[in-house]
Amino acid sequence: MQKLAEPFQDEMELAFFVVEIGISKNEYEQLTETEKMFIRKRHEQKFINETTWMRNAVLNAVNNALRKKGKKFIDLFPKAPKKADKEYNENAVKTILEMEEKNGKDWVDRIYKANGMKTPKKGG
Repeated sequence: MQKLAEPFQDEMELAFFVVEIGISKNEYEQLTETEKMFIRKRHEQKFINETTWMRNAVLNAVNNALRKKGKKFIDLFPKAPKKADKEYNENAVKTILEMEEKNGKDWVDRIYKANGMKTPKKGG
């Protein structure tokens, strides 16, 4: 009985590699057991990743469909903010402080005026 199960197992494994991986019988026979193991493991990881993405997409769609009226739509792929360039920002602050020493803070008032806004007063 044990001898019947072993060839059947080999045929099932061959079928897996041919159908799921897309290799021929000759290519399958040239693979070592270690290579087969790594291919099976990578295929398992791919399957888990694909099902996780599908689960996330369905969960997101259901949450968006059932969200309360007026509540913000939830993005499936939220955009991550870009990291700030510290050196650029430090140089910009230094330049602005130098400009303020020379010319005062009139440039802030001009920006507010150009946008049709009143300059905010300290203390609210």
